[in-house]
Amino acid sequence: MSMTNHKMFYVSWEAFHRASRELAARLLTGGYDRILAVSRGGLVPATILARELNIRLLDTICIASYQHDQQGALSVLKGCDWVDDSKLLIVDDLVDTGETAKVLKQQFPKATLATVYAKPLGKPLVDVYVTDIEQATWIQLPWDTELSYTAPLAEQQQLP
Repeated sequence: MSMTNHKMFYVSWEAFHRASRELAARLLTGGYDRILAVSRGGLVPATILARELNIRLLDTICIASYQHDQQGALSVLKGCDWVDDSKLLIVDDLVDTGETAKVLKQQFPKATLATVYAKPLGKPLVDVYVTDIEQATWIQLPWDTELSYTAPLAEQQQLP
């Protein structure tokens, strides 16, 4: 999906942290003993979940499916060799088309897949998520943006 002609959804650090803690609350009684973060988007929520669920065993699986704002071919750059996935929590920032989720579900069929955001095409593959997002929406996550000065409206208007 390209950002051109799509809705934009901007997420602040505070909003992302709050949503990640809500995800942790939904997972609190799951009995997980380790977290697999999907790099890169899953790194931040995985860290928050690790703290909130008091889990110290974390690893990453590195999957690339986007080049800037375009979704492309899926590529597993680094795998994970954990065999027992019965108490495994896999964490990503969002599920979009579900292609990454399919790969994860094939490799770790007993694991729980959790995301902060879910779009309709990928939602059926996620076990737990917090926020529904329309398919044609591009999410601007806080690590992809920066704050900048905005002039007051009175200074932005051109007077005759």
